[in-house]
Amino acid sequence: MKIVAIIQARMGSTRLPGKVLRQVLGKPLLAYQLERVRLAKHIDEIIIATTTQPTDDPIITFCQKEDVLFSRGSEQDVLSRYYDTAIQANADVIVRLTSDCPLIDPAVIDKVIETYTLSNHYVSNVVRRTYPRGMDVEVFSIELLKQINEEATSKKDREHVTTFVREQPDRFKIKDVVHRSDYSNYRLTVDTAEDLMLIEKILEKIYPVSPAFTLEDIISLLQKHQDWLKINAHIEQKR
Repeated sequence: MKIVAIIQARMGSTRLPGKVLRQVLGKPLLAYQLERVRLAKHIDEIIIATTTQPTDDPIITFCQKEDVLFSRGSEQDVLSRYYDTAIQANADVIVRLTSDCPLIDPAVIDKVIETYTLSNHYVSNVVRRTYPRGMDVEVFSIELLKQINEEATSKKDREHVTTFVREQPDRFKIKDVVHRSDYSNYRLTVDTAEDLMLIEKILEKIYPVSPAFTLEDIISLLQKHQDWLKINAHIEQKR
């Protein structure tokens, strides 16, 4: 069973253009994420799936420098980009990650994968949300991805890849991975300048001391600096 992590990434963010390659401590955010995904125990291969747009050429340059596989596909039809990438990689299982999660905890990735191997369902920590935004992981089979790619027709489902499954719980077997505590009010994703400001504070404080930091380390840090949470508390997640 070949487990492939596919990280979707592009430069064209409407709220924070070029966010995936914004630098903290002289290092691109995507490099932090890649470093952390590589620490996950159950992933056999990592591919960064970007678009064919010339504006995303810097992501290709990044991939070549970091010696990580990449693919290019449709900018808007992210579902086809995922499916084509998974087929090219001969993936049996897909771990879906997005490039706005530079603090992703490899232990969280492994937990979702382990839950999948026991159930063979669509497994994620994003449907019943208890993990912070920025710890998002989805795991599903190539067979399910093929089915979604063949049946999903709406612009929303083509863009967001798994909404077709998540919005039909009566049809698909969906399993949630939940944290023992509810940290869903924590926002550790990067979509705005305020998000980036919080991520910078966290990385500058924690990374030089413990580069393999955990989600629990982040939570502990934020509980000591609760004023930091106000930086992006007002940001609403794009629907």
